[in-house]
Amino acid sequence: MEITPIQTIITTLTSLRDVATTFAQGFSLSIEDGANSARGVDQATTLFGNTGIFTTVTNVMLFIVGAISVIMIVIGGLRYVLSGGNSSNVTAAKNTILYAIVGLVVAMLAYAVINFVIESFLPGSGGGGGTNV
Repeated sequence: MEITPIQTIITTLTSLRDVATTFAQGFSLSIEDGANSARGVDQATTLFGNTGIFTTVTNVMLFIVGAISVIMIVIGGLRYVLSGGNSSNVTAAKNTILYAIVGLVVAMLAYAVINFVIESFLPGSGGGGGTNV
């Protein structure tokens, strides 16, 4: 019985799959382990969690976006009051208020998504990844 080239390819791919599976079973690291192994000597040791770098940066950026949104809502309100009945100025003021509120909503949704992703990668948090077998 002669071995066809397709059978050779299938046998080779099966062997490669078995080698890759065996190789991958030796590594049961989480995302946090990967981030910690890439950390330099003078960098912070806590990347995740309530006091981690990612959480701190996210909170600071959310605060900045919230402060800018409140300032833009106040500016839009002042533009609305000072428009003097001019329809183009009223429309511009309403758009300023609307876009500030939309920006605030987008920032809050981004905060929720970031927290969900960070929590899902933490081991022991009940998320989808990061389990060591």
